[in-house]
Amino acid sequence: MATTVVRSPSEYEELLQRYYFERSEESRDVRVGEKEVSEQAAIVARYADLFSRAQIEVLRAAEDAAAEGDERERLYRLRKTCEAGLISASLAEQEDAIENAILGSRVAFQGEELPLRAALARLAVLDSYADREALGELERAESARFNPERLELITAWEEADAELSGEPDPIARAEEEKAISLRRLEEVLVAASDATTDAWVRMRELWFDRILGPERDPQPTNAHVQYLRRLSPLESIYSKARSVDVCLASVRALGFDMTAIPNIRLDLEDRPQKNPRACVIASDPPGVVHLITRAQGGLADYQAFMHEAGHALHYAGVDPRLPFTFRRIARDHALTEIYSYIFEAVTREPGWHALHFGLSDAQAEENAGATVFLEALLYRRYTAKLRYELGFWASFAEERGRSPRDYATRLTEATGVRYDPRNYLSDMDEGFYSADYLRAWIRSAQLRAHLIAEVGEDWWRSAETGEILRALFAEGTRPTSEEIAVRLGFDPLDTGPLVAGLSAA
Repeated sequence: MATTVVRSPSEYEELLQRYYFERSEESRDVRVGEKEVSEQAAIVARYADLFSRAQIEVLRAAEDAAAEGDERERLYRLRKTCEAGLISASLAEQEDAIENAILGSRVAFQGEELPLRAALARLAVLDSYADREALGELERAESARFNPERLELITAWEEADAELSGEPDPIARAEEEKAISLRRLEEVLVAASDATTDAWVRMRELWFDRILGPERDPQPTNAHVQYLRRLSPLESIYSKARSVDVCLASVRALGFDMTAIPNIRLDLEDRPQKNPRACVIASDPPGVVHLITRAQGGLADYQAFMHEAGHALHYAGVDPRLPFTFRRIARDHALTEIYSYIFEAVTREPGWHALHFGLSDAQAEENAGATVFLEALLYRRYTAKLRYELGFWASFAEERGRSPRDYATRLTEATGVRYDPRNYLSDMDEGFYSADYLRAWIRSAQLRAHLIAEVGEDWWRSAETGEILRALFAEGTRPTSEEIAVRLGFDPLDTGPLVAGLSAA
């Protein structure tokens, strides 16, 4: 009979670091298209004794015995990681099966057999409205084939999490871990969305017409969202060829030379199986941080690079003397998203458009207005998504996730883009990530207001901004998003700067 291995918190943290590294590197290989089969289950099997109920109890006992402060917080995060790891280990084969099925999925379009992810990427660059409609329907239908497997996995995770934590309410569990009220957050987000509706409608009609053309439907489907985000009619200005150089120069103006930071590893190549969604994978911060993008031309390339640069510089700028937990593990994603958003905000400055693309002041203002339109579109989408997800999980005990509920209605009403009910599971990120994005929207607007007050209107090209950010990066994942708000002199739920920004165009 095998004996369960139980480790001290320090020993556990050390082994956890190696486990995270291996899983992150495997995730990177699959995401960038270098591997066609995910083998996460094999890694989980090698570390089978890392996650056990006995280990959870050891970590819980140490946490209970620790005084309030950093040590207690570190132990809390280790315990929660162990709980999640125990669930993930039990479901790793199931997760791999879904991932590999999606990787192997194809849609037939205009004589080609496109991988499902390549179809998503193609939607961003198809100039024909009718072609986007056709491919979008193929993509939605093919993706929906995996809904039974998605629901099975979501259900299995939820049941295991409820049993292990002792808390049957998924919303209450998320609120405890994030240390916020999701319902109160929802209230202020909806109020901010309502306050900017008039400005949004003006921007939406202007840019829907300019980007999608006169043949567009009054409510275009979400097949056109990636084309909208790319600002495709402006592609000749925001060319694919210049995106890396301009973004590196933009980051350098803030005091960060990414070409001289060896622990940030850039993957900018275009591969058929490469996930079109840009990301950062922090395999072992600050030592190994991957920044992954897939340029397709258009402003979205620049925004994606800047967004991920914020993540990469945060993790690569972590003080290496911090415990691994405070270099890699957070209660949620709301903290690091602040930094990705503030770097992306550079692309909303008219001066940035004038400086790098030789535009007149009037044209630069107009194009910057387009980026505010995109920001408002995404903010409204995520606010509606959070509202849908709260309803989904509030009713999960009774409905078991079998109904799309108000997914399509809420997102369509909020954005003017017609969403398909079949996306209700594929569009759901785990752990209320939508709430983390939205908290970061509030916080990055507060941070921008702070930078303008401290540095000036040219904050977006000042090394002084870089120094302020560098000090925040060094703290790793230790602070919460709400603690950053207080340091900046704001109430965490003060949406004033956000409303001002979304109404600026």
